[in-house]
Amino acid sequence: MISAAITSRRTFSAGLAAALALPHSALAAERWQILPPTPPPPKGRAGYAQVDGIKLYYLEAGSRAAAGTPVVMLHGGLANSDYFGNQVPALAPHHRIILLDSRGHGRSSRNAQPFSYDLMTDDVVALLEQLGIARARIVGWSDGAIIGLDMAMRHPDRVDRVFAFGANTRTSGLKPDVEHNPTFARFIARAREEYIELSPTPHDYAAFLTQIGQMWRTQPNWTDDQLRKIGVRVLIADGQHDEAIRRDHTEYMAATIPRAGLLILPNVSHFAFLQDPALFNAAMLDFLDGQD
Repeated sequence: MISAAITSRRTFSAGLAAALALPHSALAAERWQILPPTPPPPKGRAGYAQVDGIKLYYLEAGSRAAAGTPVVMLHGGLANSDYFGNQVPALAPHHRIILLDSRGHGRSSRNAQPFSYDLMTDDVVALLEQLGIARARIVGWSDGAIIGLDMAMRHPDRVDRVFAFGANTRTSGLKPDVEHNPTFARFIARAREEYIELSPTPHDYAAFLTQIGQMWRTQPNWTDDQLRKIGVRVLIADGQHDEAIRRDHTEYMAATIPRAGLLILPNVSHFAFLQDPALFNAAMLDFLDGQD
């Protein structure tokens, strides 16, 4: 079994190293093939922000007076902020946490504007502006990780560091026919049910899929030169058995972004934060709160 692959100029903590070194027998068998339930909505202060023609749902958790840099958590495509319910308690003691439902996802509305990562990134920046947050650390999963990297390229003054889990920076980084993977297919089916339950336009799922699908067919497609301009600290992380992202692409991102680290979490997939929250949280906190 691949226990971990780490490349970084900083040293990971002994606790995380020990967690990564657990023998196969200490981990649940085939954990990466299981899609655990979506956690309940995290407890916090919920609200809506008027952003570029839409209502953007957000939730604040943790303490506004916390000493640590604020953390913004960005979910994956088709999902919603509830998916990070297992991470909020780990971050809350030392950080002000902002979770949001990306435009068209979860409780947020959308309009006729074509979906793009630049547009969703600008939504995040506008929300930070309204909340009076000058600079934040980003935890992103899948589309959320792509938004975090986009933010690091286009709004570097607003980003302190990016924990990018399950990202791709080119469409060629995706595995073909990922929707036919059993675990990923279960996620897609669940996402439809959650959209109907949460969305302000519950009967428009097909139209939503059409809009976001147009983005996925062509974005992102960043060049090496664009990635090399990223100056903030980045950790490129993924699961050993990611259903959607090619391993060689994950390694390419870490090798191309200056000073980026690479972390492969064992026995988990694109849904590691649900499958092994303790391991995911250890890696997340080690990066967010560690010294350069």
